Amino acid sequence: MKDRLTIGEMAKLHNTTIKTLRYYDKIGLLEPIQIDENNGYRYYSTDQFELLNTIQYLKEIGFTLKEIKKHFDHRDIESFLESLETQQELTKKKIKELERVNRRFQNRIDDIKSARKIESLGVPSIQDVEERRIVRLLKRISSEPELELSLRHLENLANMNSSIYIGGVGLTIEMDKVRKREFDEYNSIFIMIEEEDIKSPLVNSFPKGKYASIYFRGDHTHSRLYYKSLLAYIEENGFQIKGDAIERTIIDHYISKSEEDHLTEIQIPLNC
Repeated sequence: MKDRLTIGEMAKLHNTTIKTLRYYDKIGLLEPIQIDENNGYRYYSTDQFELLNTIQYLKEIGFTLKEIKKHFDHRDIESFLESLETQQELTKKKIKELERVNRRFQNRIDDIKSARKIESLGVPSIQDVEERRIVRLLKRISSEPELELSLRHLENLANMNSSIYIGGVGLTIEMDKVRKREFDEYNSIFIMIEEEDIKSPLVNSFPKGKYASIYFRGDHTHSRLYYKSLLAYIEENGFQIKGDAIERTIIDHYISKSEEDHLTEIQIPLNC
């Protein structure tokens, strides 16, 4: 094999680009062994293969070009080990974050798949529900604009990104208003949370226990009828309400344009 390669040949052999090699030359990271004075062509040697391989490896594991050049300028094993350990810690953090993102994906997938299997729409039932962690903002909400503004306010106060809680937003109606069958005003907005490390004075929970529950096609604007149905079921069975009603739209028009897919759940905690 010849020991002098053009910049194009060098780029092709190492699955990179001529532009990249030109930039490496510009910053003094990988200079050609020869530049033809007549035409400006750059030539490389097989002796430089390992250097380019090392550059690509270090880039792959997260080193910046500045850090790579610094290493090659000094070639100090202690600083190199320190750099590797730093990159390892950064990688561990990235892995942890990706695991969190993956859990969110899986929880949302499970949520939607479970919702699509629900057949008893408009039929009240009793459910045993585990404790659910939330961040909750107590605020009177009686319109869609107020809902959206309150959600942004809650997001900012809890230092949360909207990508965390897609599908996990809900509202509550004060217990006394539920008993009086007044469903026009919510008393709080909440976000269900999955991360254990969210620190905020707004962190709260819905307690474990029995809940009267009903699912229906639609959103908050269709809920009045189903509150009445759920309350009738509670009274008929001699149950007692012990907390605010919880309302969460699981599938809305942002997920599916078909109203046949839309799904909201109302839960009312019971003292039984």
